[in-house]
Amino acid sequence: QVQLVESGGGLVQPGGSLRLSCVASGIITSRYVMSWYRQAPGKQRELVAVITRGGNANYGDSVKGRFTISRDNAKNTVYLQMNSLEPEDTAVYLCNAQNGPSMLHWGQGTQVTVSS
Repeated sequence: QVQLVESGGGLVQPGGSLRLSCVASGIITSRYVMSWYRQAPGKQRELVAVITRGGNANYGDSVKGRFTISRDNAKNTVYLQMNSLEPEDTAVYLCNAQNGPSMLHWGQGTQVTVSS
């Protein structure tokens, strides 16, 4: 059974930082493209960051220069370091693992709230 479990969310003031973690079980993450998405109330799910099997990273325009995605395949874990957080970053952050169109897995998400 595949599980992706996110953690590290919480309440933070504008300008603050958080580090999200996504621990996978039931898959070997080195074989997967790993991504972080987010979904805010009333908005479509948005791609935040993606990291390829080889470690190349790409980011959504709204988080470039502020967020960093990384992976530790030995720990079957992917991270999202979020700096200079803004109220607009408030959302549920979800981890995604994909290896082709038929091998797609989602976590349950972790809430991030940026507010003073």
